[in-house]
Amino acid sequence: MKVKITTREVYHKIASVEVSIPDHIKLEDVSEYLNEHSEVYVDEMQYKLNGADWVHGFGDECCDEIDQPNETRYDVESKNYGGHL
Repeated sequence: MKVKITTREVYHKIASVEVSIPDHIKLEDVSEYLNEHSEVYVDEMQYKLNGADWVHGFGDECCDEIDQPNETRYDVESKNYGGHL
C-alpha cells in the first residue's frame, strides 16, 4: 500500500515604501492617485522586495488576505485611513 503525504508551507515577503502625495489630493482620492501614478513607487517596491527575507506564514496584521496570491495596500500617515490597491 502506498500513501501520499503532502505538506504545504507558506512563506511571504513584505516591503514598504513612502510616497509623497500632492497636498491638493483629497483623502478619498489617494487610492486613485496611487493607481494612476504607480511609477512613483513600483520600482522601489520591487527593489525592497528583492532584498526582503522570506518569512513563514501568510503575512502580518496589514497583509493577511490568504485567498490572494499577492496584496498591496496603502496607509496615509498621521490619519487612520488606507486600503487596498
